[in-house]
Parts: sequence; C-alpha cells; structure tokens
Amino acid sequence: MERVSGFCRKNERYIWTAVVLLYLGFIYHNSLTPAVVSAQQSGSVLLMLQTALNRAGLDSSWLTDHIVRKTAHFAEFALLGLLLWNCLRSWRLTMSLRVASEAFLSLFLPFLDETMQLFTEGRSAQVDDVWLDVAGVCFGTLFMVIVAALIRRLRLRGGAGGDGRRDEA
Repeated sequence: MERVSGFCRKNERYIWTAVVLLYLGFIYHNSLTPAVVSAQQSGSVLLMLQTALNRAGLDSSWLTDHIVRKTAHFAEFALLGLLLWNCLRSWRLTMSLRVASEAFLSLFLPFLDETMQLFTEGRSAQVDDVWLDVAGVCFGTLFMVIVAALIRRLRLRGGAGGDGRRDEA
C-alpha cells in the first residue's frame, strides 16, 4: 500500500495533468458533436429529469431543453475548474504563477470550446456560453479554494494533522 501511495505522491502532477487532458477531451468531444446528435442527447436528459420530477410529485413544466443545456455547460466547466485547481496545485507553482495560469486557462479553454463549435455541423459559437463556461470554471475553482481553506483551518486547529505534514493548498 505504501508503494502505491508513494507512486501517487511522486507522480501527482502527471496524474492530475492527465486527468485534466482527458476531461478536456470529453468536453471538446461534446463540442464536436453535430447539432442533431447533441439535441437528441439533451432531449433524453430532459425527459429523464422531467420523469423523475413527475414521479416525485413535483411540477416539471418549468424544466426546458434550454435550462438543461445551460446547466450542462456550467457543470462541465465547474468540474474543469475543480480539476484545474488540483492540477496547478500539484505542480507546486508560486501563488502568482498559479493564479495567472488559472485565470488564463479559465478564459482560454471556454473560448476554444466555443470556437470549435464553429466547425461543427449545425453548431454555432455563443458569447453567452463562453461567459457561462468561464463562470463555471470560476465556481469550481472558488469551491476548491474554500475547501482547501477549511481543510487548512481544521489541520491547524487539530495540530499537524493525521500524517504530520501540512499541505500548502
């Protein structure tokens, strides 16, 4: 068990980088999906959510395809923000370089995502989607900053923590 743990610690930056790149592949694959297929996918999710709400005795008439699509944009990029934060933290950059990298990537990656849609059948780039994606990345990042601060506070309150080391989150 110690051997696996040591491997993960030693290679943490490469593991997080690979996770981010794989997840970006997932996001960009979705962006390269033709409009007809994308509409079918979001329609299926909409039907599933409406069915679940109706079974729970709740009104589902307010839930639309537009809401599902926009929520998916935000959620996809919120998870990216969470993953990016962990990836950049694992590279042990200075705080200013880490913040600059996170800020740049938070703008560039959503911009690239929407630009790719210009070359996809039936799709278009939308400025409001870029802003929604940027907001998602910022939300995911802010979530991780808050979690790291809470963990740091708990460790300081409880001494050095369970393994005797402090993480510079």
